[in-house]
Amino acid sequence: MTGKNCKIDGAAGISLAAEVKGECRAMPVLLAHGAGQTRRAWKRVVQDLVEAGFRAIAIDMRGHGDSDWSSAGAYDVRDFAADLVAVASGMDRKPALVGASLGGLAGMIAEGDLAPGSFASLTLVDIAPRIEPGGVMRVVSFMQEHVETGFSSPEEAAQVIARYMPHRRKRRAGDGLRHYLRQKEDGRYYWHWDPAFIRNMVAAHCCDTAHQEQQVNILYKAAANLTLPLHLIRGGSSDLVSEGAVEHLRELAPHAEYTDIIDATHMVAGDANDAFSAAILGFLGRQSSF
Repeated sequence: MTGKNCKIDGAAGISLAAEVKGECRAMPVLLAHGAGQTRRAWKRVVQDLVEAGFRAIAIDMRGHGDSDWSSAGAYDVRDFAADLVAVASGMDRKPALVGASLGGLAGMIAEGDLAPGSFASLTLVDIAPRIEPGGVMRVVSFMQEHVETGFSSPEEAAQVIARYMPHRRKRRAGDGLRHYLRQKEDGRYYWHWDPAFIRNMVAAHCCDTAHQEQQVNILYKAAANLTLPLHLIRGGSSDLVSEGAVEHLRELAPHAEYTDIIDATHMVAGDANDAFSAAILGFLGRQSSF
């Protein structure tokens, strides 16, 4: 059984940090996190997958965690999608892809547009081609708020997270939070992702309506092109994916399976990990090709 942290080649010379666990010959499951997260977001899910007989590969997306930052500021969804295609192409068999939020958007573009046939299945975690603008802006506002000023301490960052997710038990600074922060020479702590990523996101959603419309059309077409086993897991209290968005996806991809996890928000895995893992494992277990 393997259990290691390593580097994997992404697209355009980007090197991605990854955690790999499970038997080498087991079915690979590639885990792609959401905006502002790292591979640690999948910590409990990775263990559940390994115990169920899968090989879990959790990556830090470009510009996040320990992965390379793009010197060119290449943080379009297609850039993240190209990384996923590159990772999948380096494996000895097609992986099942589980993508949360940004990771799911990248997965749809990767499989439905850039390189159809790259993945054995796709699980979208609280993301769909149609998403609620208010939910998007709540995420963007949270990420943008301290991007320039940082925090005086990990404890201050923990307080900010607690306000953003009031339904969660307050997280102590020592509970893995330091993995999401970098201390710079000025002594302050900053999020463990490239500020250019959020600046580009803000520009795309707030200023460049033509680009935004183009992205929406690309996502719709990509979703309609998906023929692989497809699974949408929604947080029952999500402010990003409405029930209408679920129906829209199922119109584009009628074969899609759907799981609604009642006691979860957009941060499904962290809110209800046991139910989330059960949904993933149930879906993967129904894929006879595995």
